[in-house]
Amino acid sequence: MAIKQIYPNLGALESVKKVLDEAGEAIKDKSRTIETSSMPEVLGGIAGGTIGVGVGLTLVYVSGTVFGVSAAGITSGLAALGAIIGGGMLAGIAVAALPVGVLGVGGYALVARRNKRKLIQAKEALLQEALQKHDAIIREMNERVSTSEERVAYLTSLNALLEQAIKDLKADLHHA
Repeated sequence: MAIKQIYPNLGALESVKKVLDEAGEAIKDKSRTIETSSMPEVLGGIAGGTIGVGVGLTLVYVSGTVFGVSAAGITSGLAALGAIIGGGMLAGIAVAALPVGVLGVGGYALVARRNKRKLIQAKEALLQEALQKHDAIIREMNERVSTSEERVAYLTSLNALLEQAIKDLKADLHHA
């Protein structure tokens, strides 16, 4: 049984990107707090088959004794295709539909493989960025001497979001 991914597609990574953007702003702007952040509610809450069809039609068109897409052309084409597997016109429908399935499944597999590779690369890049920003936030939290209570609450909330994102990205990459 496949483990369900926390971030199953690139769109699902948008929430991680928002957290990383906010962390970047927090690192740059030392006066930024929950109230001045771009996500106060979230931080506050924490603080609180087309090609196959064409091929099938082409096979019907050229396989018949009468070329064309007339009734006679289609029926003779389907009968000729059906004869390939020892049947008649009905079997010809299956033969004509075969490219739809094969090319559809093949096309889906190619796209899915490419998308999975892109997703893994995006997760790896976001994980590295999250680790860097997490370290920067931790360093700033350790410099509490000149930090207001609002800023500490903000950094603590942001740190919790970063830790969760890091945990989730690692889990997804471990099961990829």
